[in-house]
Order: sequence, then C-alpha cells, then structure tokens
Amino acid sequence: MTEEENTHSVSIYDIILSDTISLPQEVYIWADFIKGEKMYQKKAVFTIGLLAVNVAVFFFLVFQGRTEDPIFMIEHGAMLTPLVEQGEYYRMISSIFLHFDFSHLMNNMLSLGLLGWQLELTVGKIKYVIIYLCSGIAGNLLSMIMDIRTGEYAVSAGASGAIFGIIGALLYIAVRNHGRIGRISGRGLAWMAVFTLYYGFTSTGVDNYAHIGGWSGGFILAICLYWKKDREYGSFSYR
Repeated sequence: MTEEENTHSVSIYDIILSDTISLPQEVYIWADFIKGEKMYQKKAVFTIGLLAVNVAVFFFLVFQGRTEDPIFMIEHGAMLTPLVEQGEYYRMISSIFLHFDFSHLMNNMLSLGLLGWQLELTVGKIKYVIIYLCSGIAGNLLSMIMDIRTGEYAVSAGASGAIFGIIGALLYIAVRNHGRIGRISGRGLAWMAVFTLYYGFTSTGVDNYAHIGGWSGGFILAICLYWKKDREYGSFSYR
C-alpha cells in the first residue's frame, strides 16, 4: 500500500468515533438504514399505550351500546360542532379516541402502530404525544371551521386526524434525512397521504378536512420540535 492510499483508508473505529471524517454519501445512507433496523427492535411505549387505549375504549363502548349510532357516540364524546361552540371543548380530544366500527378501528390502529412507532423513537415520547394530540385537535378544528362555513354538521370521531399528523411529521423529518427515516421513505409517505385523501374525497362519510388539518398540524409541529444537528458529508451539506 502506498503512502497516498494509506491516507485514504478508514477503519471501522474511525467511523464510530469520529463525526468529521469525510465519507461517500452512500455510507451515511446505509448507516441510517442500519440504525433504522435497530430502532424497530426498541419498544415505543407511548404508541403501545395509545393502541391499548383506543382498543379498550372501543370495546368498552361496544358493550355499552351501538358505536354506529350517532346519538350514542355524541353521548360518549364524539365531535359535533354546535356542541363544541356551546363550550364542550373536551370533544376536540375525546373524539380522537372513538371509532364507529371494528374496521374503522383496525385501519387506524394499523397505521398508528407502523408509523407512530417510527415517530416516537425518532423524536422522543413527549414530543411524540404533543404531535399526536395537537394534530388530532388541529384536524378537528379545521373540520369545525368547514362545518361552520358550509352550515353542514356531522358527527365525527376517529384517530385519523392524529395519524395524518404523524404522516406529516414523518414527511418533514424524512426530508431532513436524505428522503428516508428508518424503513420509511418520504416519497412513500407523500403517496400515502395523496391516495388516502383521494379516497376520502371520492367517498362518503369521510372527514377529509380533519385529515388535512391533522397532516398540516403534524408537519408544522415537526418543524418546531425536530432539530437535527448539521453534518457535512463530503461536498454535501444536509440540514
């Protein structure tokens, strides 16, 4: 090995111990992928807790009455704009934990389990809960504003506004991390949001504005809460 070649050789120990070594971009992308694989081996405690609470609330209400009955759901905390205007603000949060039927519950819990797990382990428990709850509230707020504008009021419930907030937050973080966060790509998140919104606007009984409000809230909150230390990778600078 010549002296010139030796100056460009890097040991695994150098990679582990130094943040300043200049390496090809692909090395860092691969390292982030490995980090993402290890991340999924950890437990996202709050995501597990949210899953448990949503499932427990659903089955508790199932044994109390008909969750597909709007009157029954209103009595147990579902969102209805005139009642919120009268001061029942708790519905902005309580409705996030209610679901109308088993398929509604399972669709949301599947998304929450897959996406919430990644977000919690990325931003931490406290920031994750803030993003989840505030996105759900943002979704309900936009839905309420649109109800008032159109004069059409509907009973709404479900975690989808909060879950869209998770999608929005993950999309922002993915953009900040080479277009990928763990196993999830920013492009995949964008397409997921587009197809879900398209399905919602071409179907009936879907609170699309809650989805849009939740996504926007999650994206904005991620901008405020997620900080990534700047690192220079060779001639590239990622922020």
